[in-house]
Amino acid sequence: MQSDQPQQPYGPAAAERDTHTFAVADHGVDPTPLPAAKAAGSGPAHAKPGSRIRAAKSAKPDNANSDKFGFRDFLIWCGIPVVVVLLIRLFILPLYWIPSSSMMNTILKNDRVATLSTHISPASKLQRGDIIVFKDPANWLGQEDTSGHNGYLIKRLIGLPGDVVECAGAGSPITVNGVAVDESSYVAEGSDPSAFAFKVTVTEGNLFVMGDNRAHSADSRFHLDDGNNGLVPMANVSGRAWLIYWPLGRFGLLDSHHEVFASVPSASASGSTV
Repeated sequence: MQSDQPQQPYGPAAAERDTHTFAVADHGVDPTPLPAAKAAGSGPAHAKPGSRIRAAKSAKPDNANSDKFGFRDFLIWCGIPVVVVLLIRLFILPLYWIPSSSMMNTILKNDRVATLSTHISPASKLQRGDIIVFKDPANWLGQEDTSGHNGYLIKRLIGLPGDVVECAGAGSPITVNGVAVDESSYVAEGSDPSAFAFKVTVTEGNLFVMGDNRAHSADSRFHLDDGNNGLVPMANVSGRAWLIYWPLGRFGLLDSHHEVFASVPSASASGSTV
């Protein structure tokens, strides 16, 4: 007697059909039966319980290693910026502490200034009026070096190579190539441009400098007998001062007052010879 219920197929073919049906149901994407090779042993129906979870875990990155901050990372993130700052500090923007009052009232004692190094702006590009920092050319400091100068001085550039710089004495202005210059914008109040007479021709490769506080500045005028006529070799210039950065209450740009020398002719135009 045959049952009204449809007979369930048996045998390998039936097993194959069952496997295909399970695989499609598991993926839920394509109703096309899978190839027999897939169904025979590599499909989801034959996957061991938990195998997918283990595979996912094995693909997870090792955060324990990736999150470590080692000595090499420290060198990269801390060491390199420090080196960069030091290089800038030494070769581009050297900083100086001013221990004297020779540049008052432009620069006060204990001010700290930033300079633009001659590595970036060569001494040959300097102009009259620039404030420069330079290595002591002929023991100008003498015993003062122990007070913190470290062998460097700061003055205002008055004469370029070929210029003739002179003064008739107290009450008279400084003249450059025969032209009197009005220095009232930066010379300390109450100071004469020079308390005594002098005349200097600036030789090639040298500069003539003076402090703004003329009564208290042992500048080129005071070293006419130093073997180089009180001149500063351009090779000794370390940079041009352009900023007071400390104390914060005096933070600001330094003025070179180039306009003071605007009417001064060049040495060649004035007929001066070196």
